[in-house]
Amino acid sequence: MSKPGQTVLIALRRMIASGELAAGERLMEIPTAELFGVSRMPVRMAFRTLEQEGLLVRFGGRGFQVRSVSAEEIAGAVEVRGVLEGLAARQAAEHGLSDEARTTLEQCLAQGDELFAKGYVTEEDLEVYHDLNMRFHQVIVAGSHNPAIADALARNDHLPFASVTALAVDRQNMAGEFRRFNYAHMQHHSVFDALVNRQSGRAEAIMREHANATLRYAEVFGSTLADERMKVIQRSD
Repeated sequence: MSKPGQTVLIALRRMIASGELAAGERLMEIPTAELFGVSRMPVRMAFRTLEQEGLLVRFGGRGFQVRSVSAEEIAGAVEVRGVLEGLAARQAAEHGLSDEARTTLEQCLAQGDELFAKGYVTEEDLEVYHDLNMRFHQVIVAGSHNPAIADALARNDHLPFASVTALAVDRQNMAGEFRRFNYAHMQHHSVFDALVNRQSGRAEAIMREHANATLRYAEVFGSTLADERMKVIQRSD
């Protein structure tokens, strides 16, 4: 996805998670493109991704509607992801990392260290983190040599906020986001250490705990919706 599309995707995901876009609200391409100052194509791609993630549903052939999502639904999907990725880490540790896999994981860790070393993060930093985080998880799943895990994760990814790529950023609390993502990155270091040392049980436990960082979204859905709601014009094309 292009950088404008990724920016729109992350912003809309955050707006849904925070309640700025409530269940039932309609989204149309042109008004959304105007809101973010982009063309229609990035918006179209973002809408399709959010539909795949279970956050939007098509509305009468003209635009999309925010789907109703419960905290329990998010928590259940995230728990399943944790179990599957934990199993992947266990089996990757048992098999041992290939030289290529180890190098890629080390590059992800070094890139993350550089991002967080300055003591704060920007939205652009977290877009970079999104990409390295996705690579990190993909290497571990591939390292399990178990295609069934990847297949099961692909199905689970269609549930709200279940995918490792489902990054939402709270722009009003970037200090908190620094702590959250820096902690997740430290977990990457821990699971890498477990993988390298062939500690399969430890690797599994860390990856299952790692998934819990996403449960913050479930807490958001279970709380009072944001007082201020950004209005997306709902006129038709």
